[in-house]
Amino acid sequence: MGKLADFLGGVRIFEEVDSPINGHIVAKTDFAWGPHIQAGGLTQSGGVVETVWKSTLIKLQNSKTQNFQNVLILGLGGGTIAKLVHKNYPSSVITGVDIDPLMVNLGKKYLGLANFGVDIKIQDAQDYLKSCQTFGLICIDLYTGDRYPDKFESEAFLELIRKRMTPGGVAIFNRLYYGVKRPLAMKFLAKLEKVFGGVEIIHPEANILFLCERPLVTSKKRSKRPGKKK
Repeated sequence: MGKLADFLGGVRIFEEVDSPINGHIVAKTDFAWGPHIQAGGLTQSGGVVETVWKSTLIKLQNSKTQNFQNVLILGLGGGTIAKLVHKNYPSSVITGVDIDPLMVNLGKKYLGLANFGVDIKIQDAQDYLKSCQTFGLICIDLYTGDRYPDKFESEAFLELIRKRMTPGGVAIFNRLYYGVKRPLAMKFLAKLEKVFGGVEIIHPEANILFLCERPLVTSKKRSKRPGKKK
């Protein structure tokens, strides 16, 4: 039934590789989601990931007047966020950081990553932040499979993010938000509020995205939590 279901769904496997970082990675396409890359059984680039980030970046573009001269993507993967930033902010200089060269290479081969003008750094995200420039927009999507590494939840890491944001800059954190992932995401929100003050929430699909700003003048904003009216 598996092969029959794949045939009926238009599934085509481009390539499969085993990564010491992300485990078994599959680059594939199907009728529902088009080309995408999965690791640990979850889509990491393309497909539903593009839907999640597309709606968020459109909302950001509609609410913010700046064009973000410099954009940093932590967790570049196959390049989905880079594709959307390149489309929405074509004049931006994009830097993408990912620790897994196998994932990046699959993005170049099957998702067009090489066409988005990204300065690619194969490096640990935390190490990169210790000595990099500042950015107007930082997008953080640091999952390996369905696991969000503990060190990227630490207050020290979040402080590094804040320090690398220009005044008025924005950081967007992507978290899974289903089943047991929901309380974990809410605990992470509390840490973000401690570091950034105000946090805006966007809730597309089975994910939740947290938008944090580094204000021009220090101020506190109330978080817009799910289910609460403005």
